[in-house]
Amino acid sequence: MRTVRTGLKHRPARRPLRRPAGKWAAPLPTLRARLTAGLVVLLAVSCAAVGVAAVVELNGFLTGRLDQQLREAGERFPASLEHGGLSDHDGDGDTRRQTAGTFGARLVGDTVTNAALVGSGRGAGTDAQDVTLDAADRSMLAAVPADGKGHTIDLAALDDYRVMAVQGRDGDVLITGLPTEPVDATVHRLELVAAVVFGAALALAGFAGAVWVRWSLRPLSRVAATATKVSRLPLSSGEVGLWPRAPEADPRSEVGRVADAFNTMLGHVEDALTKRHASEERLRSFAADASHELRTPVASIRGHAELALLHPGPVPPKVARALERIEAEAARMGAMVDDLMLLARLDAGRPLERLPVDLTRLVLDAVTDAQAAGPGHRWTLKLSEEPVTVTGDAHRLHQVLANLLANARLHTPGGSTITISLETEGGTAVLKVHDDGPGVSADVRPRIFERFTHGDRRRAEGVESGNTGTGLGLSIVAAVAEAHGGGVALDSGTGSTTFTVRIPVGNG
Repeated sequence: MRTVRTGLKHRPARRPLRRPAGKWAAPLPTLRARLTAGLVVLLAVSCAAVGVAAVVELNGFLTGRLDQQLREAGERFPASLEHGGLSDHDGDGDTRRQTAGTFGARLVGDTVTNAALVGSGRGAGTDAQDVTLDAADRSMLAAVPADGKGHTIDLAALDDYRVMAVQGRDGDVLITGLPTEPVDATVHRLELVAAVVFGAALALAGFAGAVWVRWSLRPLSRVAATATKVSRLPLSSGEVGLWPRAPEADPRSEVGRVADAFNTMLGHVEDALTKRHASEERLRSFAADASHELRTPVASIRGHAELALLHPGPVPPKVARALERIEAEAARMGAMVDDLMLLARLDAGRPLERLPVDLTRLVLDAVTDAQAAGPGHRWTLKLSEEPVTVTGDAHRLHQVLANLLANARLHTPGGSTITISLETEGGTAVLKVHDDGPGVSADVRPRIFERFTHGDRRRAEGVESGNTGTGLGLSIVAAVAEAHGGGVALDSGTGSTTFTVRIPVGNG
């Protein structure tokens, strides 16, 4: 980049600032995924509820059966521990009709006097075996209420037991117990089976649900595909035909109603766009015809005014002044007619010239002309080291430059600095015209490139009174840039206004 001094002040070229790359947001799940996930979650909750209810019910049922066994066994075994009972071995207790693993204990007050366990074998194996209890086990047995109901305790010597305590005849408390291990094993097996079965059911239901949801939402997917195709159509200008339509579906379903409403909306939009295109065509035809018809009378008025001014005889000063104003306004009207005709040709899509154009040379010439027209401004020029060449219409591109520079000069007070820069960025020529004037007001910015839009008073403060343009200059800039495959943008704030024109280098 080289900096060329064309006025009273120059600035070195600046490298463009690069914004840090933003983070991509995580994509939202599709409707199909949400429905499938919801179906699986509901099924999982249902399976969990059924499994928990089954486990709780089975555990309660088996525990009730265990309590029934305790009531049927009664207190015979713990009562026999005091006198040795009727077993084959003296002093071991009465083990007849007792289930192997039955626990018996006798308490006097809060003290455990006897504790034994029925063996698991026959003959000698059916004898009662003494159980050694620690202090915690004795305290736990003493805390069992003698209410004839089942209670679950965890003895350090015997693990979990279901016990039942009753009052004895001698004022003692007799406790009979059965192990809960068979109940726990059955419940745990049910839990394992339920987990395996429900897991397989969830996997199968998830797959089947995904297939079913995908099949059910096919009409909605077709509507979305149609909407995507319509969104990619160029609807901003020209003749538009919204040929895509959503496939018809059952009108009784929600998807069918959405498809029908979407197709109806597309029909209304297509009608509106057709009417808009017809109105634009009529307006363009009128502008082109009017511009063509106005050229002859405007040129005639201007010629007669010039001829009157060339009259050799004395002309009163007021008449001379009037003729000069007629000539000036006729010239202005002629320029406006030429601009309108140019816009009409661009609107009609008439091709421009496609020749190699040295933008660097055009910028130098345009800035030289602008400096001569605005000597009260400070002009700064920044050019790239290599010439910038595009393919296009040299005359129209020069008109773009002239309009941008004239806009900057007419809407900034004397002494303002206007900076013109030209460079290439990735196969695109980038032309920027920056000024440090008052800026463009927010209400004018959205329509700054529309036709017959004039700068507001705030931007024109300090500018000499008089004609500031026809209101077509920036619209021509936008139309010519678009005709070359590029575009123009505005960035304006208090004390800074920048117009940026981008034109492809290769094909224009």
